[in-house]
Amino acid sequence: MLPRGFGADRRWMIVDENGRFVTQRELPQLALVVTELAGDELRLTAPGQPELVLPLAHELGEVRMVQVWRDQAVGIAHGAGSAWFSAYLGTPHELVYMPDSHQRQVNLERAKPGEIVSFADAYPFLLVSEASLDDLNSRLETPVTMDRFRPNIVVSGTEPFAEDNYARVQIGAVSFRGPKRCERCVVTTVDPMTGERGREPLRTLAKYRLSEQKVWFGMNLIHDHQGVLRVGDAVSQVT
Repeated sequence: MLPRGFGADRRWMIVDENGRFVTQRELPQLALVVTELAGDELRLTAPGQPELVLPLAHELGEVRMVQVWRDQAVGIAHGAGSAWFSAYLGTPHELVYMPDSHQRQVNLERAKPGEIVSFADAYPFLLVSEASLDDLNSRLETPVTMDRFRPNIVVSGTEPFAEDNYARVQIGAVSFRGPKRCERCVVTTVDPMTGERGREPLRTLAKYRLSEQKVWFGMNLIHDHQGVLRVGDAVSQVT
C-alpha cells in the first residue's frame, strides 16, 4: 500500500479530446475491457481488439493536463494505448498515466493536507461488505455481482451495511478513516458481462438506500499510514 492507495491501482485513465476523464458513465462498452496483472505488465483485451500490453509504470512521455471531476491533474500520454482505445471506442481518445511526481490532493474538506489519490473518483479506497450485496440481491429479481460497485476492499462476516458506520476501521495492521459513504451512479446499472445498461440495481437501492437525494452503497476510506493488507485480515470498527 502506497500513499495513493494500492500499488498500480487506477494510475491509468482514458480521456477525451478535451482531456476530460471518460468512464462507463458515458461509454458503457468500457465494461468489456478486461484487465489482467501479469508480473510487471498490465494486459488488456476487448472485443475485436488485439491484446494491449502496458507497463505498470509509465513515467516518461508527453505531459497532458487532464480533468477528473473538478480536479486538474497531470497525465503522461501513451501512444499505443491511445490508438488502441480510439480504435475500440470509434472516436479519438487518449490513454494517460499518473506519474509519481504528480500529487493529487484528496478533497481537503474531508482529508488532511498531503493525503493523495490516483485517478480514482475521489478517495484511495472503497469498501463494501458481502452482507450488503447479499441484502441487495435478496430484493432483486436478477442478482448482481460485486464488480458492479467496483470496490477495492471487500469484507465478510458483518451485518448488512455495517460499513455505513466505519468512521474509523482497522484492517490487519492498517488503520483507516471513513470520510463519507459512497454515492452511486449509473455505472452500477452497466452489466459487466454485456456492456449493456439497465435500471437495476440503482432502482431498487433507491427504495431503501436513498438519503439527501442520493443513493448510498459502500464506504470511502483514507488510510492513516502505509502498510500491507492481506486476504483474511481481521476487520474491526474503531470507536
